[in-house]
Amino acid sequence: MKYKLLGRSGLKVSELCLGTMGFGTEAGWGADADTSFKIMDAYAEAGGNFLDTANIYKSGTSEKIIGDYISNHDRDYFVVASKYTLKDNTTNPNASGNNRKNMMRSVEESLKRLKTDFLDVLYLHIWDDLTPIDEVLRGMDDLISQGKITYAAISDTPAWVVAKGNILAELMGWSQFIALQVEYSLLARTAERELIPMAKHFGMTVTPWAPLAGGALTGKYLKGDKGRIKPESNRLNERAEKITRVVMEIAQELGVSESHVALQWTMIKGFSCIPIVGATKVDQLKDNLKTADVTLTGDHIQKLDEASKIELGFPGDFFNEEAVKTNSFGGFYDKVKKR
Repeated sequence: MKYKLLGRSGLKVSELCLGTMGFGTEAGWGADADTSFKIMDAYAEAGGNFLDTANIYKSGTSEKIIGDYISNHDRDYFVVASKYTLKDNTTNPNASGNNRKNMMRSVEESLKRLKTDFLDVLYLHIWDDLTPIDEVLRGMDDLISQGKITYAAISDTPAWVVAKGNILAELMGWSQFIALQVEYSLLARTAERELIPMAKHFGMTVTPWAPLAGGALTGKYLKGDKGRIKPESNRLNERAEKITRVVMEIAQELGVSESHVALQWTMIKGFSCIPIVGATKVDQLKDNLKTADVTLTGDHIQKLDEASKIELGFPGDFFNEEAVKTNSFGGFYDKVKKR
C-alpha cells in the first residue's frame, strides 16, 4: 500500500480508504464483529491505515466494532475518520443537524463507542441548509483545540458553502476542511461540475463514496444479481449498462476484476482522490486492494472517459467552447500550463 497526504496537511493515509458502513448486522445485512475484525486485519496487513465510519452507521455498531478492534491494537497507527449530523434518536430536535450542540454531543458519543480520546478526522456528514458555516468551523476548531479531533472535513455539501467555509477559516485563523467526501464514480460524475474543481483549488482530498456505484460497476447486475437494488435505479439504466460494459471489456483485456478498473479510474483523475472501499467479506476486501497494482493505459482512460462523459452545463461547457478559448487566451490556450 502506498500513502498520500490528506489535503493540505502532513497526515499520511493509505491510497484506499476502508469503508465500514457494513460493520454490523442490523437491517439484515453486513459483517458481524468477527468478520469485521478479520477485514481490518487484512487491511492493516496490506498497509492500510485509513478507516471511514459515522455515528449512524449500523446505529453505532460500526463505531463500536472499530473501538473494540483499535483498543486491542496500535491506536496511533490508524487514522479514524467519523462523521456527525445524522440522527441517533428522534426525541431530541438537536440530536441531528449541523448545529454546534449536536456536533459536541455527537462527538462525545462517538468517542465512547470508539473507545478513544480523539478522532483523527471529523466530517460534517450532510449539509442541513440551516446552520451557519462559521458555526460549524468554529465548533470544529474548538474541538481541535481541545484535542478531541485532529482535522476537519466535510461531506455532501454544496461547493459554494465549502468554499465560503475555507475562506472564513483562513481569515479567522481556524482549521480549514482538508477533505471532501462526495459520491463519485464512472456512473456519477456530476461532482466534476463544481465540487471537484473547488476541492482542487483548495488542495482538498476527495474521498468518494460509492466509487463502484453500489457494485454496479463490477458487472454484477448485468450478470443477473439485482440484490436489493430498485428496478428504477439509475444504476440499471441504459447509460449505466453502457459504461459497465466498457469496464468489463477493459478488465477482461487486462486480466483483472472490474472493480480494479473502476477504482483505478478514480485514482488517476488529476486531483487528490482516495476512494472509500467498503467490504463485508475478507475476500472482497483483498480483491479490491489489488487495485493499487493495476495500470490503465491512455487508451483505456479515454474509453472510460468517453463512455461516462457528462454535460458540465454552464459555465463549464461554455468555458470549453473554442470561440471562448480563442477570445480568452488569444490563441495561446494550448500553450499555457494549467494548474
